[in-house]
Amino acid sequence: MDKQIFVIGHRNPDTDSIASAIAYAHLKRALGDERVTAAMAGNLNPQTTWLLGRLGMDAPLYLADVHPKVRDVIQRTPITVAADAPLLTALEQFHHNAIRVLPVLDAAGVPKGVIPLRRIAERSLVTGADSLRLVSASLASLAACLTGRFLAGSADAAVESLHLFVGAMAEESFIDRISGFDPATLVVVTGDRTSIQKASIERGVRLLVVTGGLPVAEDVVRLAQARGVALLSTPLDTAATVARARLATPVLALAVPNFESVSVGEPLGRLRDKLLHSGESAVLALEEDGTLAGVATKSSLFAPLPYALILVDHNELTQSVPGAEDLEILEVIDHHKLGNPPTSNPIPFITAPVGSTCTIVASLYEDHEVVPPAQIAALLLAGILSDTVILKSPTTTARDRATVARLAAVAGLDWEAFGAEIFAASGALSGYGSPDRVVGSDFKLFSQGELTFGVGQVEVFGFAEFNEMKAELRQALAARREKEGLELAGLMVTDISSESTMFMMEGGQAFTRFMGYPQPEPHVFEMKGVMSRKKQLVPHMIKVLGGR
Repeated sequence: MDKQIFVIGHRNPDTDSIASAIAYAHLKRALGDERVTAAMAGNLNPQTTWLLGRLGMDAPLYLADVHPKVRDVIQRTPITVAADAPLLTALEQFHHNAIRVLPVLDAAGVPKGVIPLRRIAERSLVTGADSLRLVSASLASLAACLTGRFLAGSADAAVESLHLFVGAMAEESFIDRISGFDPATLVVVTGDRTSIQKASIERGVRLLVVTGGLPVAEDVVRLAQARGVALLSTPLDTAATVARARLATPVLALAVPNFESVSVGEPLGRLRDKLLHSGESAVLALEEDGTLAGVATKSSLFAPLPYALILVDHNELTQSVPGAEDLEILEVIDHHKLGNPPTSNPIPFITAPVGSTCTIVASLYEDHEVVPPAQIAALLLAGILSDTVILKSPTTTARDRATVARLAAVAGLDWEAFGAEIFAASGALSGYGSPDRVVGSDFKLFSQGELTFGVGQVEVFGFAEFNEMKAELRQALAARREKEGLELAGLMVTDISSESTMFMMEGGQAFTRFMGYPQPEPHVFEMKGVMSRKKQLVPHMIKVLGGR
């Protein structure tokens, strides 16, 4: 099965994350992998929104989560039976399809019950003479099972409780045998025995079945019409007629009305719980309108999922799209520290100590001898300039600089002017729309021992707007800290012009004395020369939380 592959960055994506996802998905498609799509695990920040508009590019597909759903594992061609079909049809479905449960559907495709295979077995194990004689069916279903045609009477659809007799003896003996039953409940099966035929009609039986496709005398037909007796001719012999007549019961009469079901949109874990703990061997998967989508069994839980992930700009599941732990991860391309999950198979894991994931993606274009279009080259260039703060960050490497020069030439851009344009267009905190979006736009989680902390980062031109918003930003940080259950939550406000950061911190007060930076006011630290979260701030915070 061809999987849909999503190239996706971390939650709260920045420009590097979005650009690397779009560019690597483009490269994979250029190499022949048509089912590769760029995706994002969070909303665009103002910088990336501006950039995509500047380049005339669409945002990646937004995936709030990738938790497998019931719809991902079910077969949408279930074997079913109509509610008004005879039991014979159900038996044939069991025989030809090796199934254990048969859904019974109404005319709209909505399940009205299920017939478990054991229900068929229970019915087949009946041995008492009286039980064997009972037939619960309509004349219509009897005619369908016997492939017969009415010579008198019609195919009444009402289900009746009938008693089945075979007229294979002398007339006197036969009349004696049926004398104890209400004639209106009798189905008599016979061959070309005219005396039995007429005697049955004169008694007023409900249905007379003549087997073998044998001709029926016209006076017998007229007599049946006159007495209101249904007369059916079948090509089957007597043995087959009797066997099939007992299978003429409409399946709905035997269906179990209570059954386990689950919506196709529910998480796969919900289906797993029902299959493992309900005691049922199958669960019906329903569309949103209640119609049947498929039948799930325990084997469905082992069905391959129809999509997989390529992770870019991160390798830790705590930073990935929710549900990533349940999917196959095909590749990882990243420039951060390792915290990757185990995989069941070897995969390409490409990492390098460079300033941007886009630097690595650009090198993959070179490795495959694919020249990116000018638009993609500009996007990759923007990702590097954003993550390295126009090559000013201490994370910048010679490889980043060389890649910037190469991409700028392909894109036809002056990289310094382009970088200034990027940050000038997105350096206002008000552009984020709310303090919560400022804090959360590029918020990442980290850990030191058993302690977990989170740090967001935004770039600005000057701290004037930050000073005006400090109270609101601190409230947003406190809310984020409580929501994530963190030891502390911090926000780096990095001024590109002065190459320094104001770090606002909520929580972690026991560790404040280890910070080692000037604290102009409570909860705020002045960090001159600090521009990189990855290379400067986070390693320092890990030491701080370790009490060093």
